[in-house]
Amino acid sequence: MSAKQDRFNKRRLRSSYLSVVVSMTLVLFLIGLLSTVLYHSKTIANEVQENIAFTVLLNPSAKQIAIKQFQRQLELSEHVKYTEFISKDEASQSLEKDLGEDFINFLGFNPLTDAIDIHFHAYYTQTNSPDGIEKELLKVPVVREVIYDKSLINLLNDNLQKLSYALLLLSVLFSLIAIALINSSIRLTIYSKRFLIKTMQLVGATKKFIRKPFIKKSLQHGLLASGLAILSLDLLIRYSTNLLPEIQRLHTVEDQIILYSSILLIGFFIPWVCTYFAVRKYLKLTTDELHY
Repeated sequence: MSAKQDRFNKRRLRSSYLSVVVSMTLVLFLIGLLSTVLYHSKTIANEVQENIAFTVLLNPSAKQIAIKQFQRQLELSEHVKYTEFISKDEASQSLEKDLGEDFINFLGFNPLTDAIDIHFHAYYTQTNSPDGIEKELLKVPVVREVIYDKSLINLLNDNLQKLSYALLLLSVLFSLIAIALINSSIRLTIYSKRFLIKTMQLVGATKKFIRKPFIKKSLQHGLLASGLAILSLDLLIRYSTNLLPEIQRLHTVEDQIILYSSILLIGFFIPWVCTYFAVRKYLKLTTDELHY
């Protein structure tokens, strides 16, 4: 009977260990997936914003040396990603392609002016209003007019902020769920050994000595769960890259190292904390309280 009961206890213990590993694996995988989506959504949004140009129309009377100095100042600015000079002849050729007819022959002159397309870094357009940027550019003597898609910039800024908050909220929510699930599974596992903990304490074992094997086992489970979560996430990223090769450009080797290292650290930290406090609880209980 005792041998049968022993086998039953071992099976139940293995089952509890398996549930801990599975819970941690799923939670770590979801945290890694959400973190990846949050990071890359920000990157994609930044690229879209940086592709929106502020087109500066230059005064026809402006001298070329003044225009070149202005463009050089823009390129040296830390807020500007890059600039592109568009002559009035290039602009007319582009417009002629769009219209499908030679409007210069019809008008008898080229009404367009030289222009410079300015592409700012995303953080600059996010932290400064388009109107403020326009006013700053209009202060320059060679600038006659500034053209940009104000509604699109405002729409991107608003939606980016909402998306960031939503994904951040989801990440926090899943983190709390992760801690709750892992903590619950670990507590159930340690609960089955509460009498062993108390017996060791009664025979003179120190708290550190009692905690050590439990923490060691939890760290092993955390390592296994982290490895499984990293493997699953890596397979998903590789599969997604095959479907959408553009993802490879966004998800660099450095990003993978940071992501997988973070998952590994979380996989160690959460089980360690949960195990420490779970064992601490039973160390504080009296023998009679263990039965409740």
